[in-house]
Amino acid sequence: MELYVGSAEAMQQLGMKIASFLTKGDIVYLEGELGAGKTTLVRGIAQGMGYPGKVTSPTFTIMNIYPARLEIYHFDFYRLEQGDLSDLGLDDYLAAEGVALIEWPEVGSDTLPPEALIISISLIDDDYDRERQVKITARGDEYERKLKEIKKACLF
Repeated sequence: MELYVGSAEAMQQLGMKIASFLTKGDIVYLEGELGAGKTTLVRGIAQGMGYPGKVTSPTFTIMNIYPARLEIYHFDFYRLEQGDLSDLGLDDYLAAEGVALIEWPEVGSDTLPPEALIISISLIDDDYDRERQVKITARGDEYERKLKEIKKACLF
């Protein structure tokens, strides 16, 4: 699925739509360069899952937890390297009752589960003032099913 998002508000609205399809144990990988809109999308997902508070990037803390209808585990691996993930207890969170939203998943490509919803956000012509291209793909039968439902919900 590919679409173009024209503003931060529209990115949050997309996140809110995606949130309605997330269930316990789901994993969402968020790809894109710095400033592409990954955390903005997470804000929308958190809001869509009933979290009323502030959502910030956990670049320095590695993870933020947001209590919502399902607990949200928001990871940011930007400052980590491949070997750094072994000490995080990541498996405990991925097996928990919540939803894991992981920015910079490529850092953990050797250890993260292959099945997930993958959301890639790209700048257009390296211009931060333009709309973003958002590609949503899925790995695994359950995520393929969710992606079909998300596509139906995102037809504007």
